[in-house]
Amino acid sequence: MASVNDFAIYERWLELMSWLQEYAKSHNLRFDKESDFTQYIYRMEREYTLPTTVQSVSLGLENGKPIFIASVSPLHEPLKHISLRLLGGARHWHLHEHDGHLLEGKRVFDRLKLTGLLEQVFAAQAA
Repeated sequence: MASVNDFAIYERWLELMSWLQEYAKSHNLRFDKESDFTQYIYRMEREYTLPTTVQSVSLGLENGKPIFIASVSPLHEPLKHISLRLLGGARHWHLHEHDGHLLEGKRVFDRLKLTGLLEQVFAAQAA
């Protein structure tokens, strides 16, 4: 069972997914759900307590494979984080929740930072 503090990362996850969805819509990109939480898939008749079932999502060009993937830790991991990865590349980011914000190390990771990151990723794809 998740503690009250565990839910903060999942609330930030919902926020990040909404940013990704909005970015995809405004740039004619695909936003796809890649996976659900296994505890949701195999829950049988047990109550599901997280605010979302989605564990990972991707962004990609309309006619291509995913280029950028984001995922959040499952409940059983003690140090929860959100992972951002550039597929086919070595770049990745680990974000943690602190006082209602996402942090990359000690720096705040917000919508503006995500937008700048995605602009770089998709500009490189267009080149």
